[in-house]
This record gives sequence, structure tokens and C-alpha cells, in this order.
Amino acid sequence: MQSLSELTKDYSAARARRLQLDMSRGKPGADQLMLSRGLLDARWVEQPKSENGLDCRSYGGPEGIPEARRLFGEMLDVPTAQVIVCGNSSLTVMYDYLAQCMFLGTGTEERSAGWGFQPRRGKVKFLCPVPGYDRHFAILEQLGIEMIAIPMRAQGPDMALVEQYARDPDVKGLICVPKYSNPEGKTYSDETVRAFANLRPAARDFRVIWDNAYCVHDLDDQGDVLHNIFEEAKAVGTEDYFVEVTSFSKISFPGAGISCVAASPANIAAMQKRMAAQTISHDKLNQLRHARYFGDAAGVRAHMRRHAEILRPKFGVVLELFARDLTGLAQWTVPKGGYFISLDLPGGCAKRTAQLCKEAGVVLTSAGATFPGGIDPEDKNLRVAPTFPPLEELRAATELLTLCARIAIAEKT
Repeated sequence: MQSLSELTKDYSAARARRLQLDMSRGKPGADQLMLSRGLLDARWVEQPKSENGLDCRSYGGPEGIPEARRLFGEMLDVPTAQVIVCGNSSLTVMYDYLAQCMFLGTGTEERSAGWGFQPRRGKVKFLCPVPGYDRHFAILEQLGIEMIAIPMRAQGPDMALVEQYARDPDVKGLICVPKYSNPEGKTYSDETVRAFANLRPAARDFRVIWDNAYCVHDLDDQGDVLHNIFEEAKAVGTEDYFVEVTSFSKISFPGAGISCVAASPANIAAMQKRMAAQTISHDKLNQLRHARYFGDAAGVRAHMRRHAEILRPKFGVVLELFARDLTGLAQWTVPKGGYFISLDLPGGCAKRTAQLCKEAGVVLTSAGATFPGGIDPEDKNLRVAPTFPPLEELRAATELLTLCARIAIAEKT
């Protein structure tokens, strides 16, 4: 490894380049967005009636049009009747559902008050696998829910700890990304999914938010396979505990896609009852054009192979430079899909690395963001998002990141 003085000299030269590069969020690049430009063709909605005869230009159909529900059902391998199609954002679906649970309860338990109005010893609590998704944490924090960090293992969350904490009736649920987890890119093993299905929490209104954001986001044909949580849960009578969401945000257009929630028949009935007061319908024209453009789950997967062709070189560049510059100094994940790479530096080095990057013109996700409250107890984890910058900019940004990491490590040691 170079001396600190040599590294500092290289850093001064990098700062002089006045870079302005962004690796902070997992956004699709412009070339990925161009893949869906055909979706904007008006021919997809020239015949505006859905297959059940509903005019998609008008009111009605709050559960979504049949062809869009079926499309999501195929993608998630759940019955069409257990899918509700919503607006453009699954994050909104999760926020809305959790807020309703806090104020009104789940809707499936008789005479059950909202989580926030039940007798309890302390705050409402949720389990959060870490490192995890910062926007999940932001929802829980805003709703006043206490977060309990659950360490991620190779096969998924530490299920022994999950089972232990679930014995507390104040623990009302868990929120996670089970396939290509954010940021580590891990997929829960079949054994972990079965352990989730076999949970017997003390709270009868316990809910697992199964954020399957990357269900079709494989980087190659040998992507990970996530076991079906509803099949396992139905077999043991726990399917009401699970609420699954996904969206087209990184399939078509993040600001103009469609999303869905999939759940047990009891949960779907409760959601539909509340939606009757909340909305008359979501954007059915958008649902119609997505359903007609993609056709079925096979059409979606074919489209995602085109995304993968763009993303593989970007992930490859980051992993190549990590191997070249950080071998023996740090650890990182090598995901088969999703949108992130998780970088673990020696303890006490993440914030310093992020600070050095920012001062030299490269913006990363804030150090600590992958933990509740933005506090990484070891100050070691950084979430790296390779997808947004063009390839050459990504190479420059990653070279600066590895340089800054080596400086932070040299300062520490």
C-alpha cells in the first residue's frame, strides 16, 4: 500500500480535477430509461377499455385493471385476486399501509386498535435487518416506531434474533428487501423464508413488509431465486403476517411506473375496504399501457435482460477497482442482481471516506444511512450505487472512492 503522503498527493491531484459525480442513489441511467421509450406511444391506450370493459379514462376499479393485476401476479407468483395495483411508488404503498396500521390497525383483527393506541410498555417496535434500506428507516422514524437492528448473515437476517424479539408484544413487525437486499445484494435462503413463515410472534397483528423491489432485477441468467413466502406461510397458517410490494420504478420509469401490494385474502379485503374511502381509482391508463406494452411476466423478464446488459459492465468496473485497490483492506459484496454493492471498511473509516469523496466532487450515500437513525455503530459500511453514472464517469468516481478509502484507512492505522 502507498504511504499516506503519496496517497495525499494523489488526492490533491484528484481534487484539482473538480469532479462532479453522483453515486448517492440507485437510479437508472439515461440509457436504461431509453429502453422504455416505446411505452410512451399513444397506441397502447387508443382503445382505452380494459379487458373487463372498464373505461380506463374514467372512475372505478380501485383494485386495478385485471390485466395489470395479472401481470404483477405472474411476476410475484401469487394469485391475481391477491394483488392490488396502485400508483407509481411502492414506497408510498408501504408508508400508507404502516400509517394505517398505526392509526387504525391492520383491519383483520376484530376490536383491535391501531398499533399506536394499544396498551404497551413502550413504543411500537419494528425489526430492521442491517445494513438496510434508508427509506424504510425514514418511514418508521417519521411514524414514531422504534427500530431494532437485526444483523444480516449470509442467508438473510439472524432469524434466531428475529424469533427472540418477536416474543415481545410491542414488536409489531419487520421490514426488509428479501431478494438482492439493499445494500448487500443478498437473497434470503429457502431456510430463511421458511423460518419467516414459521414465526409465531406475540402480537397477533404482526406484519412483515416484504419489499420485493428487485424481483426481476437479475444481472445475468443465473440470478438468485427467492422462495415464495406465501406458499410457505399458507401451509402453516401465517399468510396474514405478510404484505409484499413491488413496482416498475426501475423497470420502466421511476416517476411514472405502477406499483402493487400482494397479500392474503383477508389482508386484501381489509385494504379494499379502506381504499373505498381513500380513492376512487389509481391511474388506470398507466396500468393499461404497462400491461399492453410488457404483455406478461416473460415480456418483463426479456425487457430486464436489456437492463442487465447495461448494468453488468458498471458493476464489473466497480468490482474490478475494488479488487485492484482494496484487496486485503476492505470487504465488499458481489451481488447477482439489484442495484447496490455494499462496501465494509475497517471500523471508523466510513464517514471519513465519504467526507473525502464529497470534498473531491463525488457524492455517496451518507455514511451510516444503512442503519436506523443514520448511526452505523462501527462506522464501516458504505452503500455504493453503480447504476446512474455513465461508465467512464463511474470509473473515475470509483477510483476516487478507493483512493479516499485508502487514505482513511492509512490515517486510522
